[in-house]
Amino acid sequence: MNILVVDDEELARKRIQSLLADKSGYNVCAEAENGAEALMMVERHQPDLILLDITMPVMDGLEVAKHLAGMPNPPAVIFTTAYGEYALEAFSTKATGYLMKPIRQEQLLKSLEQARSLNRAQRSEMLEKAEESTANRKHICARRRGNLELIPIEDVYYFQADQKYVTVRHKEGEVIIEESLKSLENDLSERFIRIHRNALVAKNRISGLSKSPIGRVKVTIDKIEDELEVSRRHVAEIRRFVRER
Repeated sequence: MNILVVDDEELARKRIQSLLADKSGYNVCAEAENGAEALMMVERHQPDLILLDITMPVMDGLEVAKHLAGMPNPPAVIFTTAYGEYALEAFSTKATGYLMKPIRQEQLLKSLEQARSLNRAQRSEMLEKAEESTANRKHICARRRGNLELIPIEDVYYFQADQKYVTVRHKEGEVIIEESLKSLENDLSERFIRIHRNALVAKNRISGLSKSPIGRVKVTIDKIEDELEVSRRHVAEIRRFVRER
């Protein structure tokens, strides 16, 4: 079993290495010190399992699990943490591994054995549970020139769909992702509003409404020149939002 160890503390990563050093059948194929690096290591090494710290800066373990859930063949995940507030009931399924720090060898080996028996459906169930627990997603994950790019949600102006791809317009330009507009809407409904079947706009980026020469209502976006058409189905809702905010 190839294992990726993800923790922002080097001592924690080295401890897991030492606990598994003389155990046959387990190979630590890579390490990562943050969520962004973890996603890159998953693509590069295709591990069978991730030992994933929950509390990390920038992108925590739950958000990493959210991005893993979108992969076609995600690895199994065992969450690790030193903090008691992340209690077992938060991940109460047989498919979810969970270890409290300091990790003991007996607990680690038991969890690894349980994870070894998981089939693909159980792995997907586990990640879906983690996805449901991701209350505050902070990034969009995009591939660019073979690398993963993390775009802060707060930097996004809008998402616009074109068939199976979605364009993310953000402060530094734009990038194409494969995540569906519906999935984005489910995750980000508090911060984004649908203006058309193919577009979501950041609520705090809407500067006003305008009309085209043929009477089509458009949303004007703060700090950029882009104007996006509002479908007739959404005009009343968008007008109400602009009026009441």
